[in-house]
Amino acid sequence: MYRRTLLAALGAAALLTFGEARAQAALDEVMAKKLITIAIPTDFPPYGFVGTDLKPQGLDIDMANLIAAKLGVKVELVPVTSANRIPYLQTKKADLVISTLGKNPEREKVIDFTAAYSPFFQAVFAAKGVAIKGAADLAGKSVGVTRGAIEDMELSKIVPASADVKRFEDNNATVSAFVSGQVQAIATGASVAGNMMARNPQLGTEFKFVLKDSPNFIGVAKGEDKLRLKVNEIIASAKASGEIDKMAVKWLGRPAGELPN
Repeated sequence: MYRRTLLAALGAAALLTFGEARAQAALDEVMAKKLITIAIPTDFPPYGFVGTDLKPQGLDIDMANLIAAKLGVKVELVPVTSANRIPYLQTKKADLVISTLGKNPEREKVIDFTAAYSPFFQAVFAAKGVAIKGAADLAGKSVGVTRGAIEDMELSKIVPASADVKRFEDNNATVSAFVSGQVQAIATGASVAGNMMARNPQLGTEFKFVLKDSPNFIGVAKGEDKLRLKVNEIIASAKASGEIDKMAVKWLGRPAGELPN
């Protein structure tokens, strides 16, 4: 009886060890294949979109390329949507997801996260010639915002009484009002602003100040700690060298600043 119990215990331990080894296999497989598959967005500028050369570009694509370069492997970019990006990790169609992924308790139950690699924010934008550094500078100025959006709620908390806040029913109407000169400033999300600035470079629009920060994290399959920790090393090094800030300035018009680990 004792022998059977001992053999069962040893068998269970072996299976557990085997399971842990399999769960930790992603980084070893990447290094063996010299290839990492990374899920990215292609419909969410400035984080990920298709350029005029029909190739993916944006902050998330730059981050994917940086990680591959630091690992010394090639990268395969796999376009995903908001709906399928997490299932791609769970079904091993991707080793990492770099796709404006926010961290919350529900997602943490099914995938793991690295340290944050970029900001995602709602902010106020205006032409370079318009002097705005903070909420107080909106006094006497007109600001367009989408009714009921996060940026509307955040703006309402701090906007001076003398500011002329014009609320529109959707992002397209808000952007159109700014582009056509109906308002001097626009309060919107980084993605909407990035797309607007890319389409209308003649406006000379720039980031003015943040309304709300919601940083992005890289998704890793549950239990793949070796890969997660290796990516964390790369992120930490890129933060220290200024590469993270350079990417944020390039695509978002502002440094990444302090990001959570």
